[in-house]
Amino acid sequence: MVKSVDRALTIIKIVSTKKEGYGVTELAEKLGLNKSSIFRLLATLMEHGFIEQDSETKKYRLGYQYLELSAKLLDSIDIRKEATPYLKELESLSNEVIHLVIYSQKEAVYIEKLEGNETLRMHSQVGKIAPMHCTSAGKTILAYLPERTVEEIIDEKGLPKHTENTITNREALFQDLEKIRKRGYGKEVEENEVGITCIAAPIFNFRGEIAGSISISGPTIRMSEERLEELKGPLMEAGRKVSLRLGFRNGNHLSPHQS
Repeated sequence: MVKSVDRALTIIKIVSTKKEGYGVTELAEKLGLNKSSIFRLLATLMEHGFIEQDSETKKYRLGYQYLELSAKLLDSIDIRKEATPYLKELESLSNEVIHLVIYSQKEAVYIEKLEGNETLRMHSQVGKIAPMHCTSAGKTILAYLPERTVEEIIDEKGLPKHTENTITNREALFQDLEKIRKRGYGKEVEENEVGITCIAAPIFNFRGEIAGSISISGPTIRMSEERLEELKGPLMEAGRKVSLRLGFRNGNHLSPHQS
């Protein structure tokens, strides 16, 4: 390693741990360096905007350059690319159909579909809109949206009946969404297509907002309660890993009742 670069990066990591920042003496003690060396490193980091000094306390803290870099990084993240390895793992594990669904402008959209190793005919297609009130992926997204947004979606789209099991009552749907939040995943048994059962896990972005969901779909005859119980762990873990890749940190997702 290049020592000066290593020390500069170490300073950045240390400074980031305290909101009010650190003084030169504190940094010198933590790095085991003399103050003049610390001053030179800080001056270089300040020149590039990575560190700034508080004019009153004289302590050093993170500079705003990080916000610009973070914004560029987050804008460049491709959810499909980040999710693909975990989707393939689920496909290999379950041999069932795997969907990646994103939330955009009050709609859920299929952006990836892995067919699995078992023959299964489904209506879903990449690029098509996923029904939000009767698919596990759609309901999982609804569960973590602000309540007023869910109301707006229902008012605009309605709750059309797809099968005898479709939830078409607003109150019943909200009760189902509450269950999803409590257990951390969504499921539906022949609510969208006869003979098909699905289970889905949420994906959150760096703001803690719901970004989409991952689902596993299979014929009801194979997707028994026991099978769903086996699949929910790996599925939720996949959702968690994709969320982390999008910048999400555990525990920072917004309450569905926040606007």
